[in-house]
Amino acid sequence: MARRSTIERNTKETQISAILDLDESFEPRIATGLPFLDHMLHAMAFHGGFGLELTAHGDLEVDPHHVVEDSGIVIGTALEEAFRSGGAVVRFAHAVIPMDEALSEATIDICGRPTLVYRADFPQAYSGDFAMWLFREFFGGLTSAAQVALHLKCRYGENAHHMIEALFKAIGKVIGSAYALRGDGDQSAMSTKGSI
Repeated sequence: MARRSTIERNTKETQISAILDLDESFEPRIATGLPFLDHMLHAMAFHGGFGLELTAHGDLEVDPHHVVEDSGIVIGTALEEAFRSGGAVVRFAHAVIPMDEALSEATIDICGRPTLVYRADFPQAYSGDFAMWLFREFFGGLTSAAQVALHLKCRYGENAHHMIEALFKAIGKVIGSAYALRGDGDQSAMSTKGSI
């Protein structure tokens, strides 16, 4: 069964479309109008081994916040839809990724109970002209829409770019691992309760 999801989200603030494929990896195609966010999403999909295409337009002249948060919502919605269209998955995954002096980790549970724990103390408030605080908004949108528990931590680092890029690579790894199919495809096998 195909685990490919096509999502469109249109509001007065943003217009976002995405294609996410959990089974077929293709070169990520990302265009949000925010090059640093594009770079992070490309790294996430590439290292996760899943296909992702995302195009976003929005009121960047007001604040990047809407495009960043709504991109997270769209990717999370695509993950949830692709998961529901498939069978049982591994469910849990954990990854720790270095990038030069930085070390970051991600842990996921595909549980149906949205929870975000985010620990990141960046030594620089910006990477280029991108405000690092915006990433919490992205992760919050993704977690809520995907209905997962996501624990993220930048353990240490001296360069904010390295820290967040290591984190996005770790997120890619846990998405790729946790959403991998397992067993006979019966999602009731994913929980002692019989359903997620």
